[in-house]
Amino acid sequence: MHTMWKGSIRFGLVNIPVKLYAATEDKDIKLRSLHKECHTPIKYEKKCPNCDRELEADDIVKGYEYVKGKFVILSEEDLKDMKEEHADKAVDIIDFVKLEDIDPIYFNRSYFLGPGDNGSKAYALLREALKQSGKIGIAEMTIRSKQQMAVVRVYKNCLVMETIHYPDEVRSAEEVPSVPAQTDIQKKELDTAMMLIDQLTAEFDPQQYKDDYREAMLRLIQSKINQNEGTAVPEDAPRENVVDLMSQLQASIEKSKPKKAKEPAAESNKEPASAGKKKRTARKKA
Repeated sequence: MHTMWKGSIRFGLVNIPVKLYAATEDKDIKLRSLHKECHTPIKYEKKCPNCDRELEADDIVKGYEYVKGKFVILSEEDLKDMKEEHADKAVDIIDFVKLEDIDPIYFNRSYFLGPGDNGSKAYALLREALKQSGKIGIAEMTIRSKQQMAVVRVYKNCLVMETIHYPDEVRSAEEVPSVPAQTDIQKKELDTAMMLIDQLTAEFDPQQYKDDYREAMLRLIQSKINQNEGTAVPEDAPRENVVDLMSQLQASIEKSKPKKAKEPAAESNKEPASAGKKKRTARKKA
């Protein structure tokens, strides 16, 4: 696994060096957009619609739109200062709670926590303490320049950290339109629904669930490959930066070429034929 982040877990006076690893991965099938005629991947260029020109990285700054069409600009120095101010690489556990006290709507993304250098014993201590207490840790940390709330808990034999949303990031359920109020439900209808739930009740086994759509898409793609329906980008299709590089090389070649000799003077400035003949005769004698 690739180490995403190195830091420590802190609770009380205990400091545990840890390494962070992504616990999940996106397995969506990503389809590229191609030109219909030649099947070349299309590019999405960064272009200013006001100036009608393409932009380089140095031409772009960060801004926050505080009202429609008005922005406050944040300089690189502003962002650097903010990053340094919140650069403490620690997962600070501030409370311990029960897992069932947190509604799943708050959960965001999962990460595995592995012990860092010389952190194995303290890591094992926290893991066992969480197991014995049946609690999880509520923590705060900064990752990728963003302050996060998180929970630290035990998953199998590993510590796992799950980022959770702040309360103001979760929208109010009252804003959902057309949610019915309490209505009169017939007892027979409710009993039938409860019977169906009982029949479908089982222990959760994640291995029995699969992404049918993704598997069907992979089968379709493989069948097209097997039938030689694959395509390749034309060899003479332009690549990114190739045009710019070639133009620079061509300009360099043109610049390095020796200058051409000056054209002969105008006809009116030429020497008379007899004078030229005398000079050639003199050179032969010499």
